[in-house]
Amino acid sequence: MVAIAPTDTEIIVIGSGIGGLTCAAMLARYGFEVVVCESHSIAGGAAHGFERDGFSFDSGPSLYSGLSYSPSANPLRQVLDAIGEKLPCITYDTWGCCLPEGDFDTSVGASQFSEVLAQLRGAAAVAEWRQLQRIMEPYAKAAIALPSLALRFDLGAVFTLGQFAPAFLQSAGEAIALAGPFSKIMDKNVKDPFVRNWLNLLCFLLSGLPADGTIAAEVAFMFADWYRPNAVLDYPIGGSAALVNALVRGLERHGGQLLLNSHVAEVLVENNRAAGVRLRSGKIIRSHKAVVSNASVWDTLKLLPETSVPQRFRQERQATPECDSFMHLHLGMDAAGVRSDLACHYIFVKDWEKGVSAPQNVVLVSIPSLLDPDLAPPGKHVIHAYTPGNEPYDLWQKLNRTSEEYKLQKQARAEVMWEALERIIPNIRSRCEVTLVGTPLTHERFLRRHRGSYGPGIRAGSGWFPGPTTPLAGLFCCGDSTFPGIGLPAVAASGAIAANTIAPLYKHLQLIREVIN
Repeated sequence: MVAIAPTDTEIIVIGSGIGGLTCAAMLARYGFEVVVCESHSIAGGAAHGFERDGFSFDSGPSLYSGLSYSPSANPLRQVLDAIGEKLPCITYDTWGCCLPEGDFDTSVGASQFSEVLAQLRGAAAVAEWRQLQRIMEPYAKAAIALPSLALRFDLGAVFTLGQFAPAFLQSAGEAIALAGPFSKIMDKNVKDPFVRNWLNLLCFLLSGLPADGTIAAEVAFMFADWYRPNAVLDYPIGGSAALVNALVRGLERHGGQLLLNSHVAEVLVENNRAAGVRLRSGKIIRSHKAVVSNASVWDTLKLLPETSVPQRFRQERQATPECDSFMHLHLGMDAAGVRSDLACHYIFVKDWEKGVSAPQNVVLVSIPSLLDPDLAPPGKHVIHAYTPGNEPYDLWQKLNRTSEEYKLQKQARAEVMWEALERIIPNIRSRCEVTLVGTPLTHERFLRRHRGSYGPGIRAGSGWFPGPTTPLAGLFCCGDSTFPGIGLPAVAASGAIAANTIAPLYKHLQLIREVIN
C-alpha cells in the first residue's frame, strides 16, 4: 500500500539511511509523530538491498558484528533492542585475505591471528601483537563504558551519562587518549611492518582513513568486539535488506511513517526555525517539533535557504573534507564446481607501499549466499566486490552516463575488482549470469551522496564531528557527517543521539532503565 503524505507532523526525518531510520524509530518509540521522507523507491540508503533476476544483493555493507546477542556494545543492536525488533543472524568467524604476502584465512577471536603472524612474520611479531592486545584491553573497556544509547547533546547528558559514571571513571585516563588518532598508540607499540599495514587497513575499513586519521576509540571498539575470546561475526538472514526492514517495522509499529519516492527539495524556515519540508513534487509537510537531516553535511546545506544559517557555519561545514567514492561489482554466478572452502568475505590488497587509501589498491569481496543460500537461486551465488572509499570522483564528474566513454571507463576501472575475484574464483567471468558495475556517479545518483562520497574524511586530532545540533532552531542532523566512524555502528549511534537530544530527559532516562540497565 502506498503511504499518503500528511500535511503536518511533529518531526520530519530526511533520508532513510541507517542513521535516519534509527533516529526515526527511536523518536517514534519516544512517542513522537514521525515522518521519514526518502527520495529513493527503496529504504536503507547505502545499506539498502535490491533484487535482479532472482539474485538478492547488498548495495553496501555486508560485514557485521555485535548484532546476534544482547546486551551488545554495538549501537545498532541497542537501537533494535530499544524498538523491540529481532534480527535473526547467521554467525561465523573467518574471512579470507589476498595480500602481497599471499592468500590465507584469518578469524576474529583472541588467538587465531597470532597463528597467522607466526607463519608470516615469526615469534617477534606474535609477541608484539599479543602485547598490543594487552595494551588495548583498558582502551576497549573505556570505549564501551558509555553506551551510545545514553548519549545526548545537551545538559541532560550529565544525568544520562551519570548512570554509567562508575564504569567510566575507572577508564577515564584511557578515555582521554581515545579522542586522538590511533597512530599514537600504534607508533609507540608496533614496529613490525606487516602488523602496521594490517592495522592501517583495519583503520581504513573503519573510517576511510589510515591509523593517523582514525580516532582511537573506533579501533578500541573493534578490539573489544573482534579480538576477544569466542568472538563471532554476524550476517542478517535476508541480507542488509533484513536489517533495514527491521528498522522500518520498528518505526511503523511505534506509529511512524515512511514515505518513499519523496525527494525533499528544501527545508522550510519560518521565524528563524526549521518548520517543515517542501518535496520536489511541490507538496509541503510541516513539522511542529523538528526536522532531522540524514543527508550528508554537503547535501544538507543544499536544502537550506541561503540566509537561514550563519555564513561562517555554512562555509565551515561546506569545507568538511570528504572521503573518495566507490566502484561496485554485483555479480550473480553459477556455483557449480566452485571450490567448497570459500569464505564469505575477502580483503584484497595489491601493494602495501602505495598505502591502503590509494585508488584501486584495496578491494573487498562478499559472497553472502555462502551463509544464506536463499539470496540466490539454487546452485548460484551472489557476489559484491567493491573498492571501499578509494575511487576518485574527479575521474568521473565530467562524464555523461549514457556515453561510450563512460561505458569504457566503467570496464577499465572495474578491472581491479575482477583481478581480486579471479584470485578467489579463477574462472569467474565465464560463470556470471548477472553483472552490474557501479561507479561514483551511480553512488551519487541513487544514494543522493555529494560527489558519491563515502562520507567525511575528518582526521582525528585535526577536526571534530559536529554532533546533531545546528544554529537553526528545530534543525538536527544525523548520519556519517555527525559522528566518527562512517560504518553502521557509528551511523546508528548518530541516529540514537539525535533522537535522545530531541526527547525529554525523563523519557530518555526511562529508556536507559528499560533497555540498558
